[in-house]
Amino acid sequence: MILNRTLLLAAFTFSCSLYSQTNVTLTLPVVTLMDIEPTGNIALNFTPPTEAGNPIGNPTPNTSKWINYTSAIISGGLTRKITAAISGTLIAGLDIKLQAAAASGAGGGTLGTPSAQVTLTNTPVTIISGIGGAFTGNGANNGHRLTISLVPNTYANLVTRPNTTLTIVYTITE
Repeated sequence: MILNRTLLLAAFTFSCSLYSQTNVTLTLPVVTLMDIEPTGNIALNFTPPTEAGNPIGNPTPNTSKWINYTSAIISGGLTRKITAAISGTLIAGLDIKLQAAAASGAGGGTLGTPSAQVTLTNTPVTIISGIGGAFTGNGANNGHRLTISLVPNTYANLVTRPNTTLTIVYTITE
C-alpha cells in the first residue's frame, strides 16, 4: 500500500503592534527666589578735599553685588519684577543711586530687563522687570550686576556722619 501524504504548509503573517505604557506624573511648582551675591556689606566713603574750595570726593561706585533669581510662573501668569528701596532714615543732602546691568552668566529663560539708573528712597522702585520662567545662575558673575553709588545732591544739607549704615531692601513680586 502506498501512502500519499501531502503536507500542506501554510504561512501566516501576523501584523500587530505590541506596546506598553507608563504614566508619568509631574509637578512644576511656582517658584519665586531671589538673593544678592556675594553676601556681606559694602562701604562707600567720601574723601575730604586736599585743597580749600574743592568739593568732597565721591566714593567709587561699588559693583561687587549681583542679583540672582529663579522664577517659574503659572501658565498665563504675570511676569515678575524686582524693586529696591531704602529701609530707615534717608541722609539729607545725599542721593543713593542704583543701576542693574543686563543679565549675564550661566542663566536661561526669560530673564528680566533692567531699568535706567534710579535714585533710591523709602518707596520701592522697579530696577528689573519682565522676569518670566528663568534662572540667572548662582553667585557672583551670574545674574544682574549692581552698581551702587553715593552723590551729594544739596551741599547745604550735608552733615558729618561717622559710620552710618543704610539698608537697601530688594523685593521680587508679580
